[in-house]
Amino acid sequence: MIRAAAAGFLALLVSGCSLFGGDDELKPAKLIDFTPEIAVKRAWSVEVGGKSKLPLGGLRPSVRGGKVHAAGAGGRVRSIDPATGRILWTTELDEPLSAGPGLGDDLILVGSLDGEVIALDEVTGAERWRAQTSSEILAAPQAADGMVIVRSQDGRVFGFESETGRRAWVYDQSVPLLTLRGTGEPLLRGGYAYLGFDNGRMAALRIADGTVVWEQTVSAPQGRTELERIVDIDGAMVMVASDIYTVTYQGLLAALTANSGRLLWVKDMSSAGGVSVSRTQLAVADSNDAVWGIDRLTGGTLWKQDALVRRLVTGPAYHGDAVVVGDFEGYLHWMAEDDGRFVARQKAGSSGLVVRPQVVGNLLIVQSQDGKVSAFEAAP
Repeated sequence: MIRAAAAGFLALLVSGCSLFGGDDELKPAKLIDFTPEIAVKRAWSVEVGGKSKLPLGGLRPSVRGGKVHAAGAGGRVRSIDPATGRILWTTELDEPLSAGPGLGDDLILVGSLDGEVIALDEVTGAERWRAQTSSEILAAPQAADGMVIVRSQDGRVFGFESETGRRAWVYDQSVPLLTLRGTGEPLLRGGYAYLGFDNGRMAALRIADGTVVWEQTVSAPQGRTELERIVDIDGAMVMVASDIYTVTYQGLLAALTANSGRLLWVKDMSSAGGVSVSRTQLAVADSNDAVWGIDRLTGGTLWKQDALVRRLVTGPAYHGDAVVVGDFEGYLHWMAEDDGRFVARQKAGSSGLVVRPQVVGNLLIVQSQDGKVSAFEAAP
């Protein structure tokens, strides 16, 4: 089966050599000068190591119970106190990792390129069990209601018992010939697992037994070539009250009802970075690396910041009153939530950022391609 490399990596292939010479119009945007409005400082950094040759968007920090958990491509998993950066425990696995950590049911969950899901004890880091799926895991497994839900790259969804790792059920969705290299994380709420697939469809499954509650086409493939027909749902989905927000590559940003999958509104948008939410606003970074502020209730555009085009930005996160994205040079960019103007910039490191930042309290947590996890504080 043919695969593209990743959302950002696919962009590199398409604009390829232009990033390192050629037509100036296709080079990454130069960073513009502005007057900072908030002060940003690094609070701490921790190494999880395991630099990968390919962007691994499935490896990103997770926050739960006032602790930060992170995993490196080489197999190291760490639990970190966000207040001090102190390492609470470290587990060295004998398996290169490609996704995680996911959380739930007192477990820390990671996945490998060989399709293995590994469950660790949340408090001690001790290994609890391992289970096998049918192909590589590129999105963090998630757990709730006694079940671990795992997406594999071949379109299958697995339900494993949280206590034992025994496989309880499998759901299968067809996969197009050509897709982005990556999958979206399961969104678990109220006894249901909500999932987006490479064919532009979403499904709601009952966590307990994998029963299909509904399926909905968010964006249908269009075009004559396989490349034009890519409509992956790869980025993070968010749920507010009874509504779900998701976005497809070369397709649509959409709001759906959680109970039936009915579409509430759609907006033309192409993104593999997913959606972030703050009150009545959504943030999306599109496939051209423009960052958008969107009205959550109507889908209307509030603002657009296009000064980061072709910088291969990450999915966005809300940090205080700002939207934050990282880029391929390791910079973090803060934009005002009300109009998208730049209010701060900070270099996270020499390695690129491909993973959406995470937020715990006043801290913004990022993980770079070389396996460094860093926390930043921001204040007026």
